[in-house]
Amino acid sequence: MARRGLRALPLLLLLVVAGVSAGCGEDEGAAEDAVVTVYVSAPLRGDEAGAGRRLCDEAREQAAQGSGREEMEVRVVCLDASGPGGDWTLAKVGGNARRATEDSTTVAYVGEPDRRARRQSQPILEAAGIATTGGLSGREAIAEVSAALRESDSNDPRQAVYDAVEG
Repeated sequence: MARRGLRALPLLLLLVVAGVSAGCGEDEGAAEDAVVTVYVSAPLRGDEAGAGRRLCDEAREQAAQGSGREEMEVRVVCLDASGPGGDWTLAKVGGNARRATEDSTTVAYVGEPDRRARRQSQPILEAAGIATTGGLSGREAIAEVSAALRESDSNDPRQAVYDAVEG
């Protein structure tokens, strides 16, 4: 009985290797009707709330125009970067950046209007390969992301946006 089991071992190994190989192949990239996400982090309370809301509203309006790729929708998620006092805080900015990195659909992050705040989020996003924009209006940021998606023949939307924005 033990000898028969040894003779069957090569066949079993061949079947396992064939099964594993069947799962490997070219990356198929974004699925049809894919949704990609752009996170916008801005203070939505306090003295800078008006500018933060404007940034988010512009981003949403531009995203509603379409991504430039029929099979891909751009979704905008606005995150509040303000703390209890209404001003942005390093903890909120860092938390927003980390949240964007945890979403597999994230292709870009529109950083806070304040340059010091962007310095907090930038390393977190860069380590995850997420493109960051800052100092742009929400409309310009989403237009930049849409152009990168439209002009790329890549099936990896995150990489296409990263290459276009950061490259």
